Amino acid sequence: RISFAFLKATEGITRQDRQFERNWKKTKEAGILRGAYHFYHPSRNASDQAQNFIKQVKLLPGDLPPVLDIEVSNRKSKKDIVAGALEWCRIIEEHYGVKPIIYTSPGFYNKYLSDDFDDYHLWIAHYNKDIPDMHHRKWHFWQHTDKAKINGVKGGVDMNVFNGSLSKLQRMGLEKK
Repeated sequence: RISFAFLKATEGITRQDRQFERNWKKTKEAGILRGAYHFYHPSRNASDQAQNFIKQVKLLPGDLPPVLDIEVSNRKSKKDIVAGALEWCRIIEEHYGVKPIIYTSPGFYNKYLSDDFDDYHLWIAHYNKDIPDMHHRKWHFWQHTDKAKINGVKGGVDMNVFNGSLSKLQRMGLEKK
């Protein structure tokens, strides 16, 4: 049983996933807790990337917080990566009223993000049988494969687990205003 799904909404400054609106609607109709993510490029303007996401994603009460997918450096320094990612997160939090989730690999997190994102929920991509060990911090989501098979979907699919109960996951959803 699938309890939740994160869907790619945007990437960079101008790209939107062509299937996002359809997938977003179908996920809701199927009763699956849903969230949307933005693939971040440190070499692009953070504010423009945040606006790209905001234009595409209309969150409803119960939806999971927005996700910043940050896994490439684009040859930028740690200082520049952190400054841009924090700017994206600030704009997104102001707009949606909830702190975003950070998606990354253990190596990228440790090299670039560990000093500045400890108070964000963490979603770790770790394609290994072993549970990810993040040493000094807890992970909330673990993407353990990109080769799962799901009826109705061609090819491999990312598969994730939540580090908690279903009721705890549901409480992460946006509150009613």
